[in-house]
Amino acid sequence: MAAVVAYRNLMRAARLAFQGDAPILVAAQSRIRGEFRSKQSLDPKDSSVNEGIEHATQVAKVLRENVVQGKKMDGEEAKYKLRIHEHTERGDNESIKMTGAGVAGGGCCGGSK
Repeated sequence: MAAVVAYRNLMRAARLAFQGDAPILVAAQSRIRGEFRSKQSLDPKDSSVNEGIEHATQVAKVLRENVVQGKKMDGEEAKYKLRIHEHTERGDNESIKMTGAGVAGGGCCGGSK
């Protein structure tokens, strides 16, 4: 039963993350179905079943909270409109601002300041 809950949770997260992008949504749903089908013959007592359910739960969490769609704006060279929803994780960057916490070499992505 836990596998069914994880499956539904993952499918809902994919729908939320890829809303409006039909080809990507179809590909994600197909991949989810395939992964679950490939494991359906496992013995429910097998430890890999619980690991798989936990993995599916974590993937759903990442899709729901950390995947944001960006759409290039017409006529704008490098501007994108982001689709941020109520489940999108928002941080305040306090951990980055703390002294010594940051990317080695300084600046964004390891570049120089």
